[in-house]
Amino acid sequence: MLGISIASICTFSTQMSAQEPAETMYGEALVEYIDPIIGCWAKKEGMSHGLGKTFPGPCTPFGMVQLSPDTITGQDYAPGYCYTHEQIEGFSFARLSGAGWYGEFGNLQVMASTGEELKYLRPVGGKIRDVLTSPVASSFSHENESISAGYYSVMLDDYDLLAELTAAPRSGMLRFTFPEAKTSRIQLDFARRIGMRQGRLEFSHQQVSKVDDYTLQGSMQCSSKDGGWGRGNGQANYTMHFYLQFDRKIENWGFWDAEQITPSLAEIEGKNTGFYFEFPTSAGDQVMMKAGISFVSQAGAKANLAKDIPAWDFAQVLAANRQLWADELTGVAIQGGSEDQKTIFSTALYHAYIDPRSVSDYDGNYIGADNKVHQTDGFTYRSLFSGWDVFRSQFPMLTLVRPDIVNDEINSLLQMAQQSGRGYLPRWEMMNAYSQCMVGDPAVIVFAEAYLKGIRNFDVEAAYQACWKTVMTAGNGRGREQYIQLGYVPNSQSRTLELAYADYAVGMFAQALGKNEDAEFLLKRSMNYKNVYDPEVGNMRSRINDEQWAAWKGLLKGAGCVESNPYQQGWFVPHDVQGLINLMGGDEKFLAHLEPFFEKSEGQFTGWNLYYNHANEPVHHVPFLFTYAGKPWLTQKWSRTVMDRAYDVGVKGLCGNEDLGQMSAWYILSAMGIHPVDPVSGVYLVGSPLFDKVTVDLDPNYHSGKQVEIIAHNNSAENVYVQSLSLNGTPIEAAWLRHEDLIKGGVLEFTMGPEPNKDWGSDPSLRPPSLSQPKE
Repeated sequence: MLGISIASICTFSTQMSAQEPAETMYGEALVEYIDPIIGCWAKKEGMSHGLGKTFPGPCTPFGMVQLSPDTITGQDYAPGYCYTHEQIEGFSFARLSGAGWYGEFGNLQVMASTGEELKYLRPVGGKIRDVLTSPVASSFSHENESISAGYYSVMLDDYDLLAELTAAPRSGMLRFTFPEAKTSRIQLDFARRIGMRQGRLEFSHQQVSKVDDYTLQGSMQCSSKDGGWGRGNGQANYTMHFYLQFDRKIENWGFWDAEQITPSLAEIEGKNTGFYFEFPTSAGDQVMMKAGISFVSQAGAKANLAKDIPAWDFAQVLAANRQLWADELTGVAIQGGSEDQKTIFSTALYHAYIDPRSVSDYDGNYIGADNKVHQTDGFTYRSLFSGWDVFRSQFPMLTLVRPDIVNDEINSLLQMAQQSGRGYLPRWEMMNAYSQCMVGDPAVIVFAEAYLKGIRNFDVEAAYQACWKTVMTAGNGRGREQYIQLGYVPNSQSRTLELAYADYAVGMFAQALGKNEDAEFLLKRSMNYKNVYDPEVGNMRSRINDEQWAAWKGLLKGAGCVESNPYQQGWFVPHDVQGLINLMGGDEKFLAHLEPFFEKSEGQFTGWNLYYNHANEPVHHVPFLFTYAGKPWLTQKWSRTVMDRAYDVGVKGLCGNEDLGQMSAWYILSAMGIHPVDPVSGVYLVGSPLFDKVTVDLDPNYHSGKQVEIIAHNNSAENVYVQSLSLNGTPIEAAWLRHEDLIKGGVLEFTMGPEPNKDWGSDPSLRPPSLSQPKE
């Protein structure tokens, strides 16, 4: 445990590096470098969907609680916080990390204030795009925020009041330090939700009771008809239960429901409820509140709180939080790098370890997709699968550093398919909701990758059948029916290409299980990507029908692309890059199309870019395509350039939405010098390692080795090019390696230099594997 005194807590800053770190950093040393303010910019700029959209408040690794300040209710501000805002309206217990679209959670909002008048009413009515201003909100200054792993504090200037937050896995604690005041107050809004459509709820309801002089318990049922994820279109319906206690006796209290305030009420049921209690304070008086939450029951919330925070010791809860992060970050160690790179890498691990979060209680109970209580069997039930984003980097990263989390998620998604009665897997899942957000069928990619990498603590046959049904079910939506019938999705190259890759993933899963007929059928169908390649324009192009292409207005203006343009989306053939090269006419023509994609971006990767747009996921694999065409040194150059230019310290340190761990996971893998193009294949493309040494502890339940060390000799900001590579002393002449070799453990050694070694990794006979072979 960390020895942190209560008096020292308020002195934490976003750059906690009072002591020089050890040469090799892991665990507590990495925790000191975590800076949760990185990415906390949700304001839209130009064509961007905001930058990181992260949140600054405390959470634990993959935990249920994300206790953080709220600066806004309504509009497209998924975390409920943006650095550009000037007021804080309260502090709530859960939120999204870096998602686009209208946010979810933000339930159980707590606020402290002073003054004779109770301010609580949000405006009646309102439109979807309105900001639903809280009347109790206070101005604040970033100079008076203190942010670090596990801790957040801020001075609420309107009330001269200090608020402090810390969190446990399923619970949170707040401490308020009041000024001298005749009437001080703590109030709770049980109806508030980050993405609510209007100021008053119509379809949701709450039930809350005062248990004793210190305790409240209740339930907040949230209907998608009142908004939430995607303004309600994400179909997230859930109930958050809570059990909360104050360390001060509740003597002057009341409840409200809409305009009706009732003092001294024992319990309340309604659609727009809240609670307050008032008391006089002397300067420096402190009041603490702790609360456990559960998505199962009030009894579960009570048990979660008892497990997490049994005593009234803020410093101890904070120390326990930081120890959880230290334990989590012990599995990855780094050596070398600049101070900024250490901060970026440590914070990337932090962001990548928030989701998929636990939504089962300590006793293993969870609410299934059938809305019934179930019990986990050897796994933790998890939610928030941002599939379209995270199959590209986050889940490949987790298969290496936390395969148990991957296994949990597969079990969870499989339960959802079975309990929902659908049989097929969700595309973008939140609280058991099949939101249908984005395109493709990314869950099958995660299932296939996991099985092929030896992660198999689930019902394999049931998992395969869920994958098969997913890619064979016309009712799955988002163009799957048309794809099955036509071999493409009309007017959508994005959907066509993503569905083709899903076919390949399940085909490879089938092949590994000896289901040869299924494998042959799906691998053949995965060649459907060719149906949207137009040789006349030398790029992917959306079809209207078998005879007609969509209008072509140039690479940067074409239709049929999701959060991308034809130049960006056209590279998405991860399972058959060689086949794409063949379509384009060979290496030279492929490279003549690929090299300007980066050169025209001019290294500007912050915000939206019409060429290589690192702010969004469709291009995240593209820097690694050069290796397939015989120029691995350009993969090294551009992967290092993206790390240097698209990531930074400070609030604008993420060039695009964090997307529940994807943006950070790309950095983590790339900093190791490896990244997949096709995660299912188990192949990592070699990039340019950022640190002198990265060490990953391997999980004996899933990996045969104990540890892998990635060492970069002669590494520096100038020495970005690989001169040679070896694994356990054996030279590697190819610019790629297999997962199965890496997880045996040992030492992967790079020798770096300032100029490309064009002889290394460029031999045509050593190209990365692909379904198609090079054209003769």
